[in-house]
Amino acid sequence: MSNFTDNMFGIHTQALGLWQKRAEVISSNLANADTPDYKARDVDFRKALIAATGSSEGGNLQMTATSEKDLGGVGALPGHEPLAYRVSTQPTMDGNTVDTQVEQAQFAGNAVHYQASLSFITAQIRMMRTAINGGS
Repeated sequence: MSNFTDNMFGIHTQALGLWQKRAEVISSNLANADTPDYKARDVDFRKALIAATGSSEGGNLQMTATSEKDLGGVGALPGHEPLAYRVSTQPTMDGNTVDTQVEQAQFAGNAVHYQASLSFITAQIRMMRTAINGGS
């Protein structure tokens, strides 16, 4: 079944998980905007997608591990996306690097990407339903 969804939805199924994880990280940044010495984090989407697909060219999907107990699996497990510290433009006096305006803009952009992947998957399902039902 996994091979079928990979062929039908492409990278969008894995991208949805990454966009969701990124929304959680950005939300955490916003929640800690007043926490002393808190360093803003972000998901390096490009690295996480390369790790998930095993290819920097976005080509064929490679085998991915579905559990930490899997042997020989390559790719990112959900929840284990590479997190990086965001480069701060102007840290506060207490060492906090969260810029709420930047975080809100990143969150909005992330929501657009999430919705685009979801719309693609929805369109593919609708197209498959039309093919099965014969257009009626």
